Amino acid sequence: MTNATDRVLPRDGAIRLGIVGIGKIARDQHVPAILADPRYALVATADPHGSLDDVATYPDLAAMMAGVPDLDAVAICTPPAYRPAIAMAAIDAGLAVLLEKPTAATLAEAEGIVAHAAGADVSVMATWHSREAAAVAEARAWIAERDVSAVQITWKEDIRRWHPGQDWILAENGFGVFDPGINALSILTFLLPRPVRVETARIAIPEGRGAPIAATLAMAAGDTRITTEFDFLQTGPQSWDIRIDTDRGSVLLSDGGATIAIDGEAPRTAANIEYPAIYARFAELVAAGESEVDLSPLRLVADALRIAERTTVAPFAF
Repeated sequence: MTNATDRVLPRDGAIRLGIVGIGKIARDQHVPAILADPRYALVATADPHGSLDDVATYPDLAAMMAGVPDLDAVAICTPPAYRPAIAMAAIDAGLAVLLEKPTAATLAEAEGIVAHAAGADVSVMATWHSREAAAVAEARAWIAERDVSAVQITWKEDIRRWHPGQDWILAENGFGVFDPGINALSILTFLLPRPVRVETARIAIPEGRGAPIAATLAMAAGDTRITTEFDFLQTGPQSWDIRIDTDRGSVLLSDGGATIAIDGEAPRTAANIEYPAIYARFAELVAAGESEVDLSPLRLVADALRIAERTTVAPFAF
C-alpha cells in the first residue's frame, strides 16, 4: 500500500485528481469547480458510459489507476450503491477520496469507508454541498444566539428535470426523494446545536419501484419540533425552503440555502459557491493528511426508512 503522505504533493504542485462517474452532477458541478481551482489537475475520468473532452477516459477505477499511476485523489460521483467498493479500492491504493453525497447506500457502508480510510491513514471527505450554500453560515450564526422552537422544511423538486432518466434513484438503495431531501437534512444538522432524531415517517413508493417518491417526517432536536415534506413530483417553481422559528424572530432559508430572509426582511441571495467551497476544503484536507466526515444526515435517512409507514402509489415513468 502506498502511504497517502507520499502522494499529496506532486511535482507540479497540483493534486492530480480523477473523477469516477461522469453523470449530470459531475458535469454540472464537480468539473467546473475542479477546473477553476489551480490546486487541482483533472487528469482522468472513469465511467463505462461517459467521458469528457481532452481528459483521459477509462472504463473503471482499476483501469484509471493503471493508466495514471501518479494519481493523488479521486472524486466518487457514482450512484451510492457503487461507492463503497470504489472507495475501498482507492483507499487501498493510497488515494485521497472525496465522496459525493450521500456517502453510501447504507450507514454501515459509510462507516466502513471511514474506518478503512482511518486505518490506512488516507484522507477522506464526505461532502454535503448544501452546507456550503451562500446563506447557511449566516443562518447558523444567527441561530446560535437564540432558542429554536420549531423548524419547517419544504423540499420539493421535479425528478424529471434534475434526474432525467436516472432509474437507479428509484431503485432499492437509490434513496428516491431522500437523494435531494438529504440536502435539507445536512443543512438542518449543521444549523441546530442539538442532535436531531426521527420520531415518525411516512413514505410513498411508486408501484414497481424500490425507493420513495415522497416523504413526510416528524423530527425533534431537544424540545425543538421539526416537520418535513419531501416531494419528487413538484412541477413549476421548485421549493427548497427551511423556516426556523426562535424565541427572537424567524429566519427563512430558500433556494437550497442560497437566499436568506430574517424576520420578514427582503430576501438576500448570493452566488452559488457550494462545489468550489467543497474542493477548497478537500485541498486543505489532502495537504494536511486529514479527513472530514459527518454521517448524521445519512443516519436520519436510515432511521426514517427503518420506521416509516409505507404506502404504494401509482407507477412512475420518466
